[in-house]
Amino acid sequence: MANTIHVDVVSAEESIYSGNAEFVVLPGVLGELGIYPKHIPLITQIRPGQVRIKVPGEQEETIIFVQGGFLEVQPDVVTVLADTAIRAHDLDEAKAIAAKQAAEDALQNKTSKEEIARAEGELAGAMAQLAAIRKLRRGRR
Repeated sequence: MANTIHVDVVSAEESIYSGNAEFVVLPGVLGELGIYPKHIPLITQIRPGQVRIKVPGEQEETIIFVQGGFLEVQPDVVTVLADTAIRAHDLDEAKAIAAKQAAEDALQNKTSKEEIARAEGELAGAMAQLAAIRKLRRGRR
C-alpha cells in the first residue's frame, strides 16, 4: 500500500502495535502531532495521552494510551517508544481514579522538588487516562 506508513508502538514490557496505518495522531509535548506517510524525519518527546492509529480498511481508529516517551518518525516508519502503553480496551477506570487520588494526596504531602515533580507526572498520567476512557465511552454511544 503506497499511502500507508508502518507504525510500531512499544513499551518496556511489550510490543503493543505493529502494522500499517493511513495516519497516526499522538500527544507531543508542544501539542498534538499528525503523522502521514512521507513525513519529514522527526524525534520528539511525547506526553501522556492517546495514540490514534487509522488502520487501512477499518472504520474505527485503533487507540492506545501512552504514559509518555519518545516518537521517532522516518518517511515510511513511525516508532513510539512509550514509558507505558495500554490498549484502549484494557484501560481500567477504577485504577485510573485511584491513581489520580494517590497522586493528588502525594502532591499535598511532598516537600522536595523531585517528589513534587514525580507526583505531578503521575497526576498528569492519571488525568490523561481518565480523559481517554471518557472519550472512548462517548464514542461507543
